Amino acid sequence: MAVVSVNWRAVTSWVGIARLFAVLLSCISFSLVASTGVFGGPYGTWCMFSWCFCFAVTLLVLLLELLELHTKLPVSWDDLTAAFAMLAALLVFTSSVVFPSAFISSPCSGARCARQAAATAMSCLCFLAYALEVGLTRARPGDISSFLSTVPGLLKVFEAYVACLIFSLLDYYAHAGLQWCVAVYSICFIVTFLIILLTIGRCLSYMPCPLEKVLVAYNALALLMYLTAVIVWPLYSFNGRSRPNPCGANCWWNKSLGITFLTIFNFLAYLVDLVYSTRMVFIRAPS
Repeated sequence: MAVVSVNWRAVTSWVGIARLFAVLLSCISFSLVASTGVFGGPYGTWCMFSWCFCFAVTLLVLLLELLELHTKLPVSWDDLTAAFAMLAALLVFTSSVVFPSAFISSPCSGARCARQAAATAMSCLCFLAYALEVGLTRARPGDISSFLSTVPGLLKVFEAYVACLIFSLLDYYAHAGLQWCVAVYSICFIVTFLIILLTIGRCLSYMPCPLEKVLVAYNALALLMYLTAVIVWPLYSFNGRSRPNPCGANCWWNKSLGITFLTIFNFLAYLVDLVYSTRMVFIRAPS
């Protein structure tokens, strides 16, 4: 007769408490927004998806750890939970910024506006809960048992997420320079996403070459590719073209400006990633 053991530490540890708060706050966020009935369009759909997705996955993580079923999964559990916590923090942070910008107008009055403001506040607290989980599970210096919980691993999740935001703003571009930038975003995203998947699936250890040095080489190459995009994208996007008036949410100028800033963010992320990866591989702490 099978006996299911219960690991109460899954909900009583600091990480477990942070996850419980994340579940509660994300549930309150999407419940308040759903009660208003105003969350249509791409921005509202994105925010509702983010809160619901984070709520469902975090609840599943808690249940699997509580019943100790996660040990039976053929994945690196620490890498999976570290990557998800980082992803959830980014998703909820984006929703905390996008939702009030798109749905709360000034002046704000009435019961519907109060619920929208409360949902925004709960979303901000939910982001803090996920950020706390990331901080609690982050690998300490010298501990590389879980790659995605190290700074380079967390940056991999950030880089892939920012690339997804860039893709959401892209349109068709006929100029060769802009097409090169799209190729940079696509190639770096695919490789970074594969690194995340292979790490979670415990497949990177089967590579016939030194993995750490391969990652350093990739980070250096990605950094150079993004450096070209940082220069080429604004050069060909805004050269001789002024901002139209009016320029709404779907205006090409706003999208191009957003892509410019996101490209800079990812360039800086790959730079920090390269620095940390190089230190982990070539600069060993004295034993």
